[in-house]
Amino acid sequence: MKRSPSVSGSKPSSNRSLSRLLFSLLLLPAFAPAAFAAPPQQPDQEVACEILVVGGGLAGVATAYEGLLAGRTVCLTEITDWLGGQISSQGTSALDERTTQRAQLFYSRGYLELRDRIESHYKRMNPGECWVSESCFFPYDGDEILQEMLEDAADEGNGRLRWFPSTVIKEVDIEGGQIQGAIAIQHSPAPDAPPLNTLPLSQTIEDSYRYEDSDQFEKTIIRFVPQPPDRRSANANQTRPTNWYVVDATETGEIIGLADVPYRLGIDALSYREPSSSSAVQDPYCPQGFTYTFAMEATQEPQTHEMPSFYPQYEPYYSYELPRLANFGLVFNYRRIYDARPRTQGSSYQFSPGDISMQNWTWGNDYRPGTAEDNLIYSRDQLEATGQLESGGWLGGLRSETLRRGEENALGYFYWLVEGETDSQLGEGVKQPDPNHRYLSGLDSPMGTAHGLSKYPYMREGRRILGRPAPGYPNGFSITEIDISRRDYADEYYREALPPAMYRSLRTALAGLEATAVVGGVRSPDDTARRTRSTIYPDAVGIGHYAIDFHPCMALTPPEQPANYERPGERRGAGQAYPFQIPLRSLIPQEIDNLLVAGKSIATSHIAAAAYRVHSFEWSSGAAVGNVVDFALDRGVLPYELVDQIPLREPLLEEFQQRLQRQGNPTAFPNTSIFNEDWEEWQ
Repeated sequence: MKRSPSVSGSKPSSNRSLSRLLFSLLLLPAFAPAAFAAPPQQPDQEVACEILVVGGGLAGVATAYEGLLAGRTVCLTEITDWLGGQISSQGTSALDERTTQRAQLFYSRGYLELRDRIESHYKRMNPGECWVSESCFFPYDGDEILQEMLEDAADEGNGRLRWFPSTVIKEVDIEGGQIQGAIAIQHSPAPDAPPLNTLPLSQTIEDSYRYEDSDQFEKTIIRFVPQPPDRRSANANQTRPTNWYVVDATETGEIIGLADVPYRLGIDALSYREPSSSSAVQDPYCPQGFTYTFAMEATQEPQTHEMPSFYPQYEPYYSYELPRLANFGLVFNYRRIYDARPRTQGSSYQFSPGDISMQNWTWGNDYRPGTAEDNLIYSRDQLEATGQLESGGWLGGLRSETLRRGEENALGYFYWLVEGETDSQLGEGVKQPDPNHRYLSGLDSPMGTAHGLSKYPYMREGRRILGRPAPGYPNGFSITEIDISRRDYADEYYREALPPAMYRSLRTALAGLEATAVVGGVRSPDDTARRTRSTIYPDAVGIGHYAIDFHPCMALTPPEQPANYERPGERRGAGQAYPFQIPLRSLIPQEIDNLLVAGKSIATSHIAAAAYRVHSFEWSSGAAVGNVVDFALDRGVLPYELVDQIPLREPLLEEFQQRLQRQGNPTAFPNTSIFNEDWEEWQ
């Protein structure tokens, strides 16, 4: 019997007996490629919606939240069975925030509600008393809190949520420049098969995208279609250009890859807009590293730890990274999600038995492939070569073998933490064993999996759309490094490394109020002071603030090989950023008029994406998308029509921005103006 889509999520049931599968699961071979099965003649179900949100991370939840408050019918699909992405299924339940923005609580209304609900749930904001954030908590609670938020939003706005966990999009029907329908596959355990979340993702992902039932899964085939206007509404007879919108809020830009719209992946070529690029040409194989997180608990007595058979392969990679970080307590408390004996925040080195930590460490469980032989997210050429762009051929667009290696690397990192005595970056005599810890696994564990790893890896970067061509952006709109970075581009490196014409263009672009004089030849670019703020966009619909933070790919394959090193020059673009905006043009892809993007796949460069990837940004981008869909459906326009006359005035855009501001979804930070050059206090 096929399972119907569930209407709400729930915590996984307890199954401690499965925890013994911890290391043995990853020894199973990955699924071998199989012939693509033809889609069934008729789907099991047909579901109509006004907004189809693909991806249940924070951006997707924010899109759904705003759509529900607006009274829309929202279909929300997610490959895992948890809402929340970064704060739940990816295990990184530590809110990445900047000091000044947090002090002023200057966020989207839904993100503020999320923070309030976390504090209300635990009776304190930081139940883990971690030092990386002011809020570290259990991943399974992230899912529960978001489920409640969406239910309440639907009640408040009279919207309708149709929630499809454990569901992937297999095909999209594109005709006339629009997505007319989408075919999805929802999977549930086959008879006599273990529960979901027993096997790691590398062993299930390709099966999830195949139409036929398997030994693991029974499949429900769902066709999503547009929902016609309610004939009782005031504008029911209005001619609409579309009756629905599809939103790509996935972690890797899955729908833009499947729909084959223009996008970029990995490093952008050196240019005056991306002057810190590590490559003269575009390189799609070096996005930021991904991480399988896990949870570990401090114990009173030493534990017995069995070395995984694959540990020697990954041991040459692990390191504390820097001398100032070479302390087990510091690493444990970095992302501690539960403090058994609450203490004053800031005790970075002390922990007690019963404390639980979530691990996310660059030279630890980060996995950082960077070549065409091992990259995780397939480039367009690779998708085409593997048949995934053929009808019915889509299998998620990821290399499952690299997922498997990332899983092994994470499990090996736990063993290194508790028993290891090597350090790839700091040498001998630094790392000491600390066996008083246990690895937390089981369906009732913090990660909700039998194997103890996060349900999905934490993704820092995926496919990134190219926006539509616009004045100044002939190949497509994009946010770039120089739009947000605080870097001093007058230093010697840029003067010497960039060709003279490129350097002149760089200085001209950063001239701020003096740009007109430079362009007119009245003043030399070298005689101008660079602006000290981010780019101000006339079509801003959201905000964000975070450092340009890199977890670079490794130079050689495989990433864990002895003496491997980070791709040279990749960290050059890292550093502080000014508070920045999310322009509407960055959410609108080329070629398809009813497809929008929320989250990490908006139109940013490789370097800018390193700042546009954290929790509050994801929420703000999703809030903008949820609202622009409602606005576009209500007014009978397409989103690109709000921005297609820029730099001329856009009355509908201005009306939409005013609506966002009234709601409590800010589009600019306080005192944002081309005349305000004093942003140094924003930390």
